[in-house]
Amino acid sequence: MNEKTIRILEYNKIIDKLVSLTASTLGADLARQLVPDNDIEKVKINLKETSDGVNFISRRGSPPLGGIHDIRDSVRRAEIGSMLNPGELMRIANVLRAVRNLKNYSNSANVKEGEDNIVGELIECLEAAKRIEDKINLCIVSEEEISDNASPALGSIRRQIRHAQNSIKDKLNELIRSPKYQKYMQEPIVTMRGERYVIPVKQEYRTEVPGLIHDSSASGATLFIEPMAVVEANNAIRELKIKEEAEIERILRELSCDVAEIAVELNTNINLLAKLDFIFAKAKLSLEYNCVCPKLNNEGKIIIKKGRHPLLVPKTVVPIDFWIGEDFHTLVVTGPNTGGKTVTLKTVGLFTLMAQAGLHIPAGEGTVLSVFNKVFADIGDEQSIEQSLSTFSSHMKNIVNILENIDDRTLVLFDELGAGTDPTEGAALAMAILEHLKDRGCTVVATTHYSQLKVYAVTTPYVENACCEFDVETLKPTYKLLIGVPGRSNAFAISKRLGLTDSVIERAKSYLTSEEIKFEDMLLNIEKNLNQSENEKLQAQLLKQEAEKIKSEMENEKRKLEEKKEKILREAREEARKLLLNAKHEADNILSEMRRIQKERENIQSQKAAEEMRLKLKSNIDTIEDALSKSVMPKNTLVKPPKNLKPGDSVLIVNLNQRGTVITPPDRDGEAIVQVGIMKINVHITNLKLVDEQKEQIYKTGVGEISVSKAKNISSEIDVRGMPLDDALEAIDKYLDDVVISGLPEICIIHGKGTGILRNGIHQYLKSNKRVSSYRLGKYGEGEDGVTIVQLK
Repeated sequence: MNEKTIRILEYNKIIDKLVSLTASTLGADLARQLVPDNDIEKVKINLKETSDGVNFISRRGSPPLGGIHDIRDSVRRAEIGSMLNPGELMRIANVLRAVRNLKNYSNSANVKEGEDNIVGELIECLEAAKRIEDKINLCIVSEEEISDNASPALGSIRRQIRHAQNSIKDKLNELIRSPKYQKYMQEPIVTMRGERYVIPVKQEYRTEVPGLIHDSSASGATLFIEPMAVVEANNAIRELKIKEEAEIERILRELSCDVAEIAVELNTNINLLAKLDFIFAKAKLSLEYNCVCPKLNNEGKIIIKKGRHPLLVPKTVVPIDFWIGEDFHTLVVTGPNTGGKTVTLKTVGLFTLMAQAGLHIPAGEGTVLSVFNKVFADIGDEQSIEQSLSTFSSHMKNIVNILENIDDRTLVLFDELGAGTDPTEGAALAMAILEHLKDRGCTVVATTHYSQLKVYAVTTPYVENACCEFDVETLKPTYKLLIGVPGRSNAFAISKRLGLTDSVIERAKSYLTSEEIKFEDMLLNIEKNLNQSENEKLQAQLLKQEAEKIKSEMENEKRKLEEKKEKILREAREEARKLLLNAKHEADNILSEMRRIQKERENIQSQKAAEEMRLKLKSNIDTIEDALSKSVMPKNTLVKPPKNLKPGDSVLIVNLNQRGTVITPPDRDGEAIVQVGIMKINVHITNLKLVDEQKEQIYKTGVGEISVSKAKNISSEIDVRGMPLDDALEAIDKYLDDVVISGLPEICIIHGKGTGILRNGIHQYLKSNKRVSSYRLGKYGEGEDGVTIVQLK
């Protein structure tokens, strides 16, 4: 397509909007490369892509396109044996997650089996690799950190490092707090220099603390000394650090090899994800502008229904109806300035470019567009001061270029054809250009103010007039396009409305030729007839709507009568069925009664035998109850019998190891009645032991209940945002004490993102804390880099 035409019709603004709707740089690159195509089969496929994307979004909502990255360089490096860094591996895991999410999205989009859907087919071609995705997520915590769980060896090494670090800090803390060394210390703290633990010693006491000097303060008053007592321990930590680095490198190489194994699938996935992102961006553009998919032809036929220019404000844009290519192939549009002629040209041209690029267009259903080999536009004033070209010269230079490159499948758009020179010569030149384009088989839309072109359009086959309607009463354009009607100049009418005297207007009319006056009068009559036809058409539509409404009401009444008839018949059938069922039920009752009378005669003897059995059973039950009323415990001397038992005392039944409450004190035989649960039993006092419940209650309110109270009141997170590092560490240390007592397995420390100083200080503290099992930064949905999740031992 002609680059100048693309710029004039503002196609690039549509592309910019499309780019903004993509979710990745890969999709954005495809959107920037989108240009109109003149192969009608390719255009149909591209439009179907957009339609399928709209179909998916309408059924399932916006697609999950997060996590799409350009990982092609990383995959290429993995293929040649290079080791990928944690950031690269995380991006690869994100791509694999995006693949898996899209496949789940497709499965839940209710696409019918066998349905021809390009988007569904592309998603089907994606290759998930859940094992590698999970392995990377297990090993990589962030772009800078490998998880302790990446391998047992790494976890063991890090535990040894933490143990050694804690041992060193304990020794150094003991040293700086000892009375002997306190006066030598600048501050009683343990810090690090060059990954080795040191203490700050006043410069004048450097000989009093034997060890290695690693650094000094800016003033030189403080020396950071590594005492000889911890040199070996620091060396051991350094060796463990080297082992840690080697293990991390081994893990990264192993993960890189896993990536290399699926390199082909990953590259295919990237290409498919880019394409899907691009298609969904086209679909989002269609939905945002309320677009439709136009029908296509390559015969120059254009029918636009309720077309809206996509770059105009949706609330104020006036939809246009436009057609060309059946009875005429050249359209001459006339009307006042700011009446909408140029917008009409740009709408037709931009719709053509968008459709040929595979984009839906903001118009009504039934819109038809043609696929052209070339689209040319001469719109706007592009005079060049540097090249000394006037407005007319600039336009004519562009027109010459257009005429040299046209064919029979070319759309040409002219704005103010022939303007900028003598009106008579300009009009004659414009008619000659239009005639030349018509002879070459081009589709042409031209705007003009020349009356000669109106006459040319009326008198020339396959050429038609159109005008942009103007309301003389309000002196404002309506922005409606009327095809088949040449536009009036309205100069006299507008001048009269603005207050120009009748004498001046009449004198102006006298300068017109009789043919010009007749032509304007003819246009006036045509306009009146058109308005009358429009009114009659509107009235006919109203009558048609009223007739359809009456017809609909009659059909509803008919349907209601049918439903009422069916209801009456249904109720009659139901009533008959009930009568039949009642008769059958009554007959069954009579038969049952007859059988009952017969059985009563036969069962007199059996009833007597049953009564005898019942009496015998009652006798046995009475015997059992008498036995239960006696003591269930033998008299013995297992414990010292309690003295002065009173009703309400709590006792332990020794043989049964059950607790109960005394109901009745012991009688002369030592038998007491004790309530155990829902049972009352007789127990001899030799099997009873008093229970002191007050002591048990005191015992129960020990450390255990303190832990329960802590567990109920302690929060699972602490917020230290905005605190100085020392205050934050002190708050966290106290909080960890409470958490350990309460027994919480996991907590969340909220430190914010910021500069990272607070986060790094907290991580350094957690590495050496004996109560901490492991920690990690938050994941998506947990707070990400702004929080740290801590697992407690």
